[in-house]
Amino acid sequence: MTTETQIDSQAQVLLVDDDPHLRQALSQTLDLAGLKVVAMADAQGLAERLEPDWPGVVVSDIRMPGIDGLQLLEQLHGRDNELPVLLITGHGDVPLAVQAMRAGAYDFLEKPFASDALLDSVRRALALRRLVLDNRSLRLALSDRQQLSTRLVGHSPSMQRLREQIGALAGTRADVLILGETGAGKEVVARALHDLSSRREGPFVAINAGALAESVVESELFGHEPGAFTGAQKRRIGKFEFANGGTLFLDEIESMSLDVQVKLLRLLQERVVERLGGNQLIPLDIRIIAATKEDLRQSADQGRFRADLYYRLNVAPLRIPPLRERGDDILVLFQHFADDASQRHGLAPHSLQPAQRAMLLRHDWPGNVRELQNAAERFALGLELALDGQVAAAAPSAAPMLLGNLSEQVEQFERSLIAAELAQPHSSMRSLAEALGIPRKTLHDKLRKHGLHFEGGSSGPDDHEENRP
Repeated sequence: MTTETQIDSQAQVLLVDDDPHLRQALSQTLDLAGLKVVAMADAQGLAERLEPDWPGVVVSDIRMPGIDGLQLLEQLHGRDNELPVLLITGHGDVPLAVQAMRAGAYDFLEKPFASDALLDSVRRALALRRLVLDNRSLRLALSDRQQLSTRLVGHSPSMQRLREQIGALAGTRADVLILGETGAGKEVVARALHDLSSRREGPFVAINAGALAESVVESELFGHEPGAFTGAQKRRIGKFEFANGGTLFLDEIESMSLDVQVKLLRLLQERVVERLGGNQLIPLDIRIIAATKEDLRQSADQGRFRADLYYRLNVAPLRIPPLRERGDDILVLFQHFADDASQRHGLAPHSLQPAQRAMLLRHDWPGNVRELQNAAERFALGLELALDGQVAAAAPSAAPMLLGNLSEQVEQFERSLIAAELAQPHSSMRSLAEALGIPRKTLHDKLRKHGLHFEGGSSGPDDHEENRP
């Protein structure tokens, strides 16, 4: 056999030996012992073709043309230094075998050897390999749980259940439907599913179907060929094709037209895409994560959403609880966002007062986590905490945490004052400059200096004349 032999991901032993008679005899020995074996005449390209965490062992002769056993050992351990490699030696190769053991070989067998000696060594190596892979799996699961706890903050039962569901689904190939209100964190959940999956090295493409004009949605999603429609002068790769090998997150799927839903259903069922104006079916290795804030079953009953697409998507639904259902998670999240904002703005972190906690828990949070994050940002800047028309005083310690010499501290203090004023509603650069008591030209210079940006409206064209005092 040659290295072109298909390597099964469940193969237990890879046997590499250029002697066809010995290769056949050893293969029969391993096969009769109930071990799945793949035999090869040379090691060319073998290391590159083994998948990560391959659950087997390698048995190789040392003396071979091309890549010998020592070179193969080095290549294999370059990819996975815990992969057991057993080397077969001739009588004169024992010094080489000792050298290989020092380089990390699991064992060596000197010709001629008994079949029982080979089987004993292979079985011990397989037991070690299983233990190594189990430990890796446990470490990865622990790391995944820690990642989820950092991304999806909260201790409420609903959030614990959501993290468990994400952990269970992330490693599968199943498409997922995320259900949640506006601002609940649907893209955060989609990103977590991608990052904890085997597709993490592939692209993560997020697209909001509700933000696409009806005239361009098919081209954006499926791509087009030159001449497909007026203005299509060159080929365009659509989002589905661009996400090949990774994950596509399709938010606000309820806003897609029925015609586009038909094409999406075909893509989900057949895993192929056809560009507009083209005839070629392009195979896709892609995971679709859809998200909606509506009840798609109700939309399907009303004829606004295809029932067959709903049932196709609803195989693995994930519901994100609205903030108002998460109890004390509100306080934990608020403090998390406030501390993060304090660090970014160079301000001393401060804690919520009892009246402020009560106000946060009473609020209905129609904007969910996004609204909470904005409130925490204002709080970190020392501004009033105002919700439902009620106002709670800012925390008493909102002074900047100043570090460095006098000049550096002055700059930090100046930046914090401008940042705090930027968080207030201003219709124009003029009103912002007047609030700070400085000329607009000076304000422009200071914004650039401190890396700050004004995102308000404009009261007139003179706001863009930076040199005007």
